[in-house]
Amino acid sequence: MTTTDISGTVPATAGHNLNALAVPPVPFDTHHLWTNWAGNQSATPAFTVRPRTEQEVVDTVRFAIKEGLPVRAVGAGHSFTPLVQTGGILMDLSGLSGITGTDPARRRVRAKGGTPISAFGDPLWEQGLALSNQGDIDKQSISGAISTGTHGSGIELGSFSSSLRWVRLVNGHGEIVEIGEDRLHELRAAQVALGTLGIFLEVELQVVDSYHLQERITYPTWEETSATWDADIADNRHYSFLWCPGEDSAELYELPTPAGERMTDRSYTKRYNSVKLNEATDISLEEGSRRDRSYRIYPGGFMIPFHEMEYYVPVEHGKEAVERVQDLIRTTHPDQKYPMEVRWVKQDEGYLSPFAKRDTTVISVSGAPGTNYWPYLRDVDAVLQDFDARAHWGKIHFMTRARLEKLYPELDSFLQVRREFDPNGVFLNDHTRALLG
Repeated sequence: MTTTDISGTVPATAGHNLNALAVPPVPFDTHHLWTNWAGNQSATPAFTVRPRTEQEVVDTVRFAIKEGLPVRAVGAGHSFTPLVQTGGILMDLSGLSGITGTDPARRRVRAKGGTPISAFGDPLWEQGLALSNQGDIDKQSISGAISTGTHGSGIELGSFSSSLRWVRLVNGHGEIVEIGEDRLHELRAAQVALGTLGIFLEVELQVVDSYHLQERITYPTWEETSATWDADIADNRHYSFLWCPGEDSAELYELPTPAGERMTDRSYTKRYNSVKLNEATDISLEEGSRRDRSYRIYPGGFMIPFHEMEYYVPVEHGKEAVERVQDLIRTTHPDQKYPMEVRWVKQDEGYLSPFAKRDTTVISVSGAPGTNYWPYLRDVDAVLQDFDARAHWGKIHFMTRARLEKLYPELDSFLQVRREFDPNGVFLNDHTRALLG
């Protein structure tokens, strides 16, 4: 890697005659290999820039437009898909981080685009507020989480994208644009946009009053999990489970297991519900029955890298879809040992949201890095197509433009906004161009 001052000579990079180009008006690297968290995606962009101010973002986008270079933003690198890859400019937003304001009366929070989810907890709590939901991992940037439809679990709770109420971004004309609730057409496009509308500078989210959670971890057999399916979904604020197909499944996700129990065909089941706690006396850190502030309960394991595919089916078909994948593993892919995770998400209005206008059951399967898991993932994809499954935009999928046209009734509305914001495709790469270009 070569780190170059803005006045320096730039070495050539494959695919670009960099010496013939001007240089970005911010500090940058060249020949910098970027790799995602899971290790299955990488790229060597012409320039990797790390803006420290909003003006530097604007200047970089305008530089890219002038030089004919594409721009892709990167947060924490927790996506498994080629969303970030570019031979042009990779913009690292980690320097644009922090809560910029709260409004307890309206239950709103504003934050810079590169703010990690983990940074919201304490500042919100001090104002009597909290995020309404989170997932197991809280390292993602808020812009990345919004842009890909990242979520937690709870049939009455939406994704991060559904909570977006306002955004200030730099569009493909190099202009700063604000989109709020007075521009619902554009806002519904921005709620899940895969980074193709522009660079998010600042976002405003709907949040809720602060709350504590009580955790309850159980290990039911699949027969028991199936028997309480509807009640568990309806009666818990958050409910999810990881079904283990084999004896060694649990250890792949570092899941604790009950002493003396075999985990084959069992579920590691999580239930979280709101409780009133006196923090001086009632906090508990006991594994499986923790009690604490909500944002301290949500994030958990999954520290060992894995490669994941996550599909979404209408909630009324969730149980049948899960059982179809189980049968596939038992009969065709018995070598696949990773647990299957099942969660729930409330419907929303985002044009490109996986949860657009339908309450959703989430089905996640994983493959081991370094193995050929493609036959398995393709078979899961084929099975779930029977249920009109949509995909998590940040995880391995087999979506095509033709499938999007079938699965997303308001795709044309999204594409109209995308063309207005970025008519020349500054924010597209090969992956997003094939889907949305």
